[in-house]
Amino acid sequence: MLSYYSKLSSQVYDIDKPIGHSFGDVEYYLERLAPIKEGRILEPATGTGRILIPLLEAGFQVDGFDLSEEMLSICRKNCEKRGLSTTLFEGRMESFTLNSKYDVIIVPTGTFLLLHEREQSIEALKNFYKHLTDGGRLIVDLFLQTDIALNQITTKTWELGNGDIITFENKTVEVDYINQYTVSHGRYEKWRNGNLIQTELERFPLRWYGVEEFKMLLESIGFDQIVISADYNYGQYPVNKEQTITFEAIAKKKS
Repeated sequence: MLSYYSKLSSQVYDIDKPIGHSFGDVEYYLERLAPIKEGRILEPATGTGRILIPLLEAGFQVDGFDLSEEMLSICRKNCEKRGLSTTLFEGRMESFTLNSKYDVIIVPTGTFLLLHEREQSIEALKNFYKHLTDGGRLIVDLFLQTDIALNQITTKTWELGNGDIITFENKTVEVDYINQYTVSHGRYEKWRNGNLIQTELERFPLRWYGVEEFKMLLESIGFDQIVISADYNYGQYPVNKEQTITFEAIAKKKS
């Protein structure tokens, strides 16, 4: 089984989406989280710290975890460079277990869609609910998959500071319209002076949800007061397929 976010892909993520790089989400989360400045926040799939670190620098109490130890290693180094202290651990969204609860759990940038199996997604949402305080908030970004082209190769290249070059070739190899996911295969290669010194293959599954479908799923788990926003404009319902869709939901008081 090919994995994702191993050594080369994690390095590329840190280069391509550096700390604080924003799609509009960094500013949005800083604004939406402002009322709970003293509360505790958890970011599943925190990656290299693109959003976690700006939140820490703004004074928020944020912990993070990731399935990829390579991503966590880079995140730890990024925190250390800035003199920041936080709790980072390896874990899965659907199965992490902590004794403590959080006031907010955030999953920005569509990362939740990496859980491409529906049951896995549901288990993750239930797990988030379990780890929220009464009245705690879940904020999740999703996007729709559009214009899916099978077996068409896309390429990108990054030049590193020491002159090494990383290339990336990607193609979608599977689309399941019934179960609502795609699978892409990627190849990362690192080159030095014209010689291939490292290569990495990646299997990248990605799910999609309908807007109202995801809202009903949240409700079925016990969330309410659900607000749907488009392109980081709070409360503005999406009007086209290209927009980023953010769900903000409250965990009902648990008996």
